[in-house]
Amino acid sequence: MVSPPHVAVIGGGSTGTGIARDLSMRGLDVTLVEQGNLTHGTTGRMHGLLHSGGRYAVADQASATECIEENRVLRDIAAHCVEMTGGLFVKRPEDSEAYFEKKLRGCAACDIPAEVVSAEEARAMEPHLATDIDKAISVPDGAVDPFRLVVANAASAQEHGARIETHSEVTDLVVEDGEVVGLTVDHASGAGRRVHGTEGGTETIRTDYVVNATGAWAGRIGDMAGVDIEVRPSKGVMTVMNSRQVDTVINRCRPKGDADIIVPHETTCILGTTDEEVDDPEDYPEEQWEVDAMLDTLSELVPMLADARTIRSFWGVRPLYEPPDVGSDDPTDITRDYFLLDHAERDGLAGMTSIVGGKFTTYRMMGEEISDHVCEKFGIDAACRTADVPLPGSQEFSVLRDYMDEFGLRSPVGRRSVERLGSRAEEVLQTDGPNPVVCGCEGVTRAEIQDAIAQSGSDLNAVRIRTRASMGNCQGGFCCHRLASELHESYDEVTTRSAWDELLTERWTGQRHALWGEQLSQAMLNYALQATTQNRDRDPADGDPVEFDAFDSGPNRSGGQAPTGVATDGGGDRGD
Repeated sequence: MVSPPHVAVIGGGSTGTGIARDLSMRGLDVTLVEQGNLTHGTTGRMHGLLHSGGRYAVADQASATECIEENRVLRDIAAHCVEMTGGLFVKRPEDSEAYFEKKLRGCAACDIPAEVVSAEEARAMEPHLATDIDKAISVPDGAVDPFRLVVANAASAQEHGARIETHSEVTDLVVEDGEVVGLTVDHASGAGRRVHGTEGGTETIRTDYVVNATGAWAGRIGDMAGVDIEVRPSKGVMTVMNSRQVDTVINRCRPKGDADIIVPHETTCILGTTDEEVDDPEDYPEEQWEVDAMLDTLSELVPMLADARTIRSFWGVRPLYEPPDVGSDDPTDITRDYFLLDHAERDGLAGMTSIVGGKFTTYRMMGEEISDHVCEKFGIDAACRTADVPLPGSQEFSVLRDYMDEFGLRSPVGRRSVERLGSRAEEVLQTDGPNPVVCGCEGVTRAEIQDAIAQSGSDLNAVRIRTRASMGNCQGGFCCHRLASELHESYDEVTTRSAWDELLTERWTGQRHALWGEQLSQAMLNYALQATTQNRDRDPADGDPVEFDAFDSGPNRSGGQAPTGVATDGGGDRGD
């Protein structure tokens, strides 16, 4: 029997894991490598919008049509990752009536269900909208958990035989006789599940084909093979609020601009965003004025945001791409469509294809197209099934409420556990031992934590993205040590403390631009608990303290040290 082709997929975001799932379901031998955790790049730094296509219905109707098509698919195959909140495009008095009508016509042209609602009807849906809005357009936007979705895709790929390697950086491509035939990979802690303190190593993975799905990093992979992939990274800031000020996705109905969307996401709202081209997807400034702009501008739609509590901000980089002959000056003019670059046809380099551009909502469609492309290369006639087969956790999702009744889950904590786990609830929650809440803000139980540890090894940040533990209002102040204690049955003290420190460092990252008012008080309490009571700054009883990144000023994106006191005044007028 002839062995199936071995395909290496570089990149563990939504596109990469979607490709790995699709190819492995078609019977190919797949290895996925990711330099960090799953969702390390753009996927883990987005606002969680499941696009209806309405945002592109005027300027980019091809992308809008793709969005509404995939919106419908994801509601079916990823039900436990999606909350259909609905969306409103809200017009203020100063916004263009002509543009409002264009938006409405554009939605109709792209088959996006859209309905005009009056100001009174809009405020009945969302009472905290400004009292002087004119009207709105209702569309089927939703919220999606990108972490849960990507993990589910990776799990499905593994179920179909794929090998998934995280914390494994590609350092070179193996090119022989004008063809890519393999990868050189540095594993941070050896192959397989990550275990802190385990010695890493270098591996050469021989392949029959390579798919470059690294998004904003695609150019770096291209450089390793001597081909140019001119991705234009564009950064955008997202600000996370302490609660859901709205339960519907709120968009500003006006042409392109910054700070024009509010996405209700789990227990929070995420405000977005900006669009500024950068040279490097890992080295760019994160500036306080960007956060202030989110709050100041979006409070025109929802006034209570002006005084609301923020808990952190984060920046992501869009992997924008356009053909070289287009030459747009403004990143907001660049299409959000995706492009498949066959390097054999384009550059005379066989054995590799890159996929660039696109959006989170269309990840599955992108995976299908490039999987069709790879199968055609090998003469394989295998149909795509990813639009029809539910992801792990979304099978028979109609039994969700039955699980809640079966386990007596009438409390909010229990219901949230089942909503996160979906159809895996019985498998995870049926346990003989006690199942206390480990993370109170997000209502995450021990059974969920132990299930995530079984998938992730000692990597508590991988546990975090699988469960949302430590992602609530306290930002891990009351649960990071509890998460670390859950490692003790399987890992020694040195490994556990290393994993704990890494989680603390990640949780403090992003809070710098939210340190005012109540959140500053929360941060000081967290510091007292973590650095002092738990001695995580390792301050000895006598002698000089040991430096620990989580509690210093921290490096900024440009490589220098952040100025003393940065962001503690919230950019000026939020100092009280």
